[in-house]
Amino acid sequence: MKIIDAHLHFSKCGHFDAIASAAGHENTAAHLERVFAEQNIVLGIAMGEMGGTRIPGVCTPRTPEFSGMGTPDGELPPFIAWCAGVESGEIDRKTLSRSLELFSAVLRKKNCVGLKFYPGYNSFPLSDPRHDPYFELAEAFDVPAVIHTGELSGRGGLLKYAHPLAVDEAAVRFPRVRFVMAHYGNPWIVDATATAAKNENVFIDLSGLAAGNFTCGWFCKKYFAHLDHIRHWLTYLDAWDKVMYGSDWPLVNIPAYIEVVRTLVPEEHREKVFFGNALRVFPKLAPPAGL
Repeated sequence: MKIIDAHLHFSKCGHFDAIASAAGHENTAAHLERVFAEQNIVLGIAMGEMGGTRIPGVCTPRTPEFSGMGTPDGELPPFIAWCAGVESGEIDRKTLSRSLELFSAVLRKKNCVGLKFYPGYNSFPLSDPRHDPYFELAEAFDVPAVIHTGELSGRGGLLKYAHPLAVDEAAVRFPRVRFVMAHYGNPWIVDATATAAKNENVFIDLSGLAAGNFTCGWFCKKYFAHLDHIRHWLTYLDAWDKVMYGSDWPLVNIPAYIEVVRTLVPEEHREKVFFGNALRVFPKLAPPAGL
């Protein structure tokens, strides 16, 4: 079975080397390519990282911070597509036109397949009007808006802005934009399910439900109650065309995580969840990846 990893990080920033090591990986392009080949993962979608300033006073597209990963300067390897990250706090009406020009330029690139928003980390509600021009841009380029939902790493940011119900309002206001709730809103699984059930244009990725290095058997035994809870609500939703596999690499061991997610998805729906749905939600994937 071919797999598309719909949510990962491809970065040398900060402490990702140590995180990768704790998950049984090396945070290098060569290592990730080898793991992809072993697991039949044909493509990964990297999220534009937060932090750093490209142009003072302008909200610039955040790219995967891949320098130093053994790739030519300014290039991502062919097995990685990416979503341009939006830093909400840098959006300013005085420089908005310039910002939208920059985002439009990267969205014209064949391997830029979506936009990524971090409302909880940025401490801005998704409903803030500053985001509207970027949702309109997503509609114009027919790319999804991926929203971080659920738990936050570290003590910064505000959880209330990462709640999946925030996606409901955006989905109603922008019905022609596809919204992806990254991490299934964990631990607000019920609310994320209700949001996806209500809105045709809302999708789920299953990334980030675990971290570290483990065996599938150990994880399923230790966290059986939470996995049963997730399995219950995925079954309740009964809309497997809305669900996508993602790993959140390098935070988790990829082979083990694939096995965990397999336990959540009935066999007859696995091809869609692990591969086919990503091609519909991210329609730019097919031409550059030849999928």
